[in-house]
Amino acid sequence: MSAQPSGRPIADYAPIGDGRTVALIGTDGRIDWLPLPGVADLPVFARLLDEHTGGCIELQPVEDFRSTRRYVPDTNVLETTFTTDAGIVRVTDAMVSGVAGRLPWAELARRIEGVEGSVEMRWRVRPGSSLQTAAPWLDRTEHGDIIRSGKTNIAVVGFAHGPAAPDPDSADGPQCDGVFTASAGSRHLVALAATHDEPLHLPDPHNVDDSIDRTIENWQHWSSVFSYDGPWADAVQRNALALKLLIHSPSGAIAAAATTSLPEDPHGGKNWDYRHAWVRDLAYTTHALVRFGLREETHAALSWLLRTIRRHGSELHVMYTLDGDLVPEPQEYDVPGWRGIGPVVTGNPAGDQLQLGVYGDLIAICRTYVDAGNVLDVATGRMLAGIADRTCDLWRNPDSGMWELPEQRHYTSSKMGCWKALEDAVALAESGAIPGSAERWRAERDRIRAWIEEHCWSDCRNAYVFYPGSEKLDASVLLHAPSGFDRGERMSSTIDALTVELGENSLLYRYSGVCSEEKTFVACAFWVVEALACVGRHDEALERMETLIEHANDVGIYAEMIDAKDGSAWGNTPQALSHLAFLTAAMTIREVVPTALLADR
Repeated sequence: MSAQPSGRPIADYAPIGDGRTVALIGTDGRIDWLPLPGVADLPVFARLLDEHTGGCIELQPVEDFRSTRRYVPDTNVLETTFTTDAGIVRVTDAMVSGVAGRLPWAELARRIEGVEGSVEMRWRVRPGSSLQTAAPWLDRTEHGDIIRSGKTNIAVVGFAHGPAAPDPDSADGPQCDGVFTASAGSRHLVALAATHDEPLHLPDPHNVDDSIDRTIENWQHWSSVFSYDGPWADAVQRNALALKLLIHSPSGAIAAAATTSLPEDPHGGKNWDYRHAWVRDLAYTTHALVRFGLREETHAALSWLLRTIRRHGSELHVMYTLDGDLVPEPQEYDVPGWRGIGPVVTGNPAGDQLQLGVYGDLIAICRTYVDAGNVLDVATGRMLAGIADRTCDLWRNPDSGMWELPEQRHYTSSKMGCWKALEDAVALAESGAIPGSAERWRAERDRIRAWIEEHCWSDCRNAYVFYPGSEKLDASVLLHAPSGFDRGERMSSTIDALTVELGENSLLYRYSGVCSEEKTFVACAFWVVEALACVGRHDEALERMETLIEHANDVGIYAEMIDAKDGSAWGNTPQALSHLAFLTAAMTIREVVPTALLADR
């Protein structure tokens, strides 16, 4: 194995994407992560996890430089400005779209414009080993040089970009590179086109350049569809755009994150593959999208989930692949990992766990969909009725909880999720949206509430506990302030207990004792904000929200975790649950906090 790599900070990366895959771009213009053709595939460019043989796409000034960056307003197109002693250059990066929407191949476009002076630029495209599973090679065809890696085909095109003759015998493996000079008013392009297990289209570079402008227009049109008018509007839009990058447009599924194996624990071990679709995350996302008025994504996500569940039988799984298959068991790869913290894995071991909370998540999606004025089909109505009946039968059983823990227990938040499942099933049945026995569901719902109040509350802690018989705490119970289970004094005092034991400044760990294993969990901090708003502690909610906004990176992106001591990002990025938690907190504040308190936000 190679020596341990240094690894740049996770917060240095800004994502761009095309609805199928996501590229991560560092502050120096280097792309260290780009799976092809889809975000869940093995990454041909993976220097993020394997500095020496992972591969990357470089573009930066030859001389020393400073850089600033932003997204083009209302888009996921990144604009980086490099400043040297000799001049200024602007680079615009996009995963471009076609005339009719997403392209059937991947196309990364990098436009370089001279702004001031004269700046010598260098670029390099060096595919990696796909986590040590493939050896790239250069194929010299009659239409141009093609880099092949396994079943992936890559072509590099451009104009005014000074390409050098490729060296197929380079010690670093096959690569394409070049040097050119950008001067005031100049325009250059370096672009990459890729396919997987299919023929390769070599695009005209001038068409690719035009596609950057079209992609900007497409993103700005999408952003204009928002029906959000409330506090922190710019941050809300940026979080929604980040979330959009994780929506897998071929299927409608939603990836939990764009990466795998970025560690939660600096000592290793907690490295997971989040490039799959969790029922939980999809439920929260759909709820947010409905509140935004985004019809297409809402329908696509819900329809994909319902089809996928029916395809795999009556048992509801915690997660599925983006193509609707069952998630495979983890496979480890012989590469160092980010900063040498392994393992590097694909797959996820939690797919077959019993997590009772997902029953509530699924039925909640469907209630949100119906409440927005839509109609369920007959098969879905019958399936939901069956899931409500199954909730009645199973809620007394222990499960693995929301955090996918190895110990099966009677986790409080799981029981609250079962309460939510039956609460929403009753509402759907009473509205005629689904068949089934609302009387049975109502009675069992009330039994669940009584059981929670008797067994899951601690007078000693003045809080809902992690599980009965324990004095430990769990931040996921905060989700059941907005769910409606408790917006009163017990939830309010639980917030206080959680922030005392699990809080550091405005941040929060997931549950008791985990601070020795990992960093604070971004979503939990926003759950505190939303719960505070729900229990009427509005000033505290607003103060925390203002603080948490500052924890995003320079372009508004959140990873999974934050080190409370130095503010560094940890875990996979961008993380859907982090951005979702921000969005739901902002929208709940808009709904429940008096308008007078929201002025100037």
